[in-house]
Amino acid sequence: MTPQLQQAIKLLQLSNLELADYVERELEQNPLLERDEGDSPERLIEGLGIDGDPDGDAARPAVDRMDTATLSNTDTLPSSGESPLDSNSDDGNLWSSNEAPAGGEDYDGGESLSWKTSGGRGDFDDDESGFDRTLSSEKSLREHLTEQIGIDFTDRADHLIATYMVGLLDECGWFTAECSSVAETLLCPVERVESVLARLQRLDPPGIFARSLKECLAIQLRELDRLDPAMQAMLDNLHLLGMRDLAGLRKICGVDNEDLADMMAEIKCLNPKPGEAFSRNISQTLVPDIVMRPSVEGGWHIELNSDSLPRVLVNRRYYAEITRVARRREDKDYLTEQFQSANWLVKSLHQRATTILKVATELVRQQDAFFRFGVEHLRPLVLRDIADAIGMHESTVSRVTTNKYISGPRGVFELKYFFSAAISAMDGAASHSAEAVRFRIKTLIDGEPAGDVLSDDKIVDILQGDGIDIARRTVAKYRESMRIPSSVQRRREKAFQL
Repeated sequence: MTPQLQQAIKLLQLSNLELADYVERELEQNPLLERDEGDSPERLIEGLGIDGDPDGDAARPAVDRMDTATLSNTDTLPSSGESPLDSNSDDGNLWSSNEAPAGGEDYDGGESLSWKTSGGRGDFDDDESGFDRTLSSEKSLREHLTEQIGIDFTDRADHLIATYMVGLLDECGWFTAECSSVAETLLCPVERVESVLARLQRLDPPGIFARSLKECLAIQLRELDRLDPAMQAMLDNLHLLGMRDLAGLRKICGVDNEDLADMMAEIKCLNPKPGEAFSRNISQTLVPDIVMRPSVEGGWHIELNSDSLPRVLVNRRYYAEITRVARRREDKDYLTEQFQSANWLVKSLHQRATTILKVATELVRQQDAFFRFGVEHLRPLVLRDIADAIGMHESTVSRVTTNKYISGPRGVFELKYFFSAAISAMDGAASHSAEAVRFRIKTLIDGEPAGDVLSDDKIVDILQGDGIDIARRTVAKYRESMRIPSSVQRRREKAFQL
């Protein structure tokens, strides 16, 4: 493989976040790469083809840009002469021209090769009421506990032990160390550490500093004055609660159905992870790579999401100027290498975007029924179907569809979602998508009446009646993959709810 092809393949399999990090590193390392700042006065002058020379010399030609506007819909997909990236290319080279322009006096360095991939950026004021300042003002779990320790622990040694133990909490607020190891580290008796831990377990939020789920729930129940012998017996047998073994719990706890229902309701109201209320983890919004929407002319309008792509350009003018003054051969070789590297990056970004758009367009075409009517109409599809339709290798399609997302009228989906195995039809007609069959199973279970829970065998009979040739073990596998309990467990849960 040529270095160009290796770089293009690497970029193709990156997610938009990984791509942004990669381009940021290239911007730091390559002096001939720069961020495209959009419509600054200088860029507007260049775009209009005006030299800007105060002496009124001849105007410089307009800047030649590769812009995502040319890749925004299916009407502008590249021609065969500008094919998207494919690892099956015959010549092993992506582009026909990568030579650095000569740096002589006759070279016109005003032309910048750019890859402009983002538009519609917002203009936000950096005021003190910003979201980041709001986040920084929130109190952490450590700060919340340290304030209470400063009030409740007046003894200096106990205060030191308690402060040290705060640092041993995990994100859930559970104590993750052994009292013996703390005592060994701080050179104090184990009994003193255990005494401090008992006092720490009375701090807010309730359940903090627990060492197990049982202890976490017990601390909260004790705070509510509900830790009676029957409740303690339930905590000692939490595995029966998870199995919904109501008969076993009634016998062990010595209560009737009504009391057992009350106890289970109290357990459900407790918080097994009290420390998470102070978590500052901000969910990262998923940014799709492709955006689709209905077209006014019918069909779908598909475009790349410019917000998920970098904005970089090659500064050819700077390259020409610095090459003129370079005297040493090492300097000239370095500049030539950096210029070629910058050109390769820009063209790799172009090829990446072109390839993603072409694959996504064919994928939407083949799954048109899904976008119009829902998941039950998802077609069985494999990588080879897309690869053959657009003349690419399967490995290229696989790279494109990994960690790439499309936003449409039914939500945001990873491109991999649209590939699923085929399940044969009873009459030998068109096969069914495995994902559509999963959805059908979930729909049947969600709609089952409390008095008639569907077994896996019954679901098989219903699906076969709908023309889907499926085995019982396949139904069980799909049900378990969706974390749906068995019919026995569901029957117990519904009986308890009644």
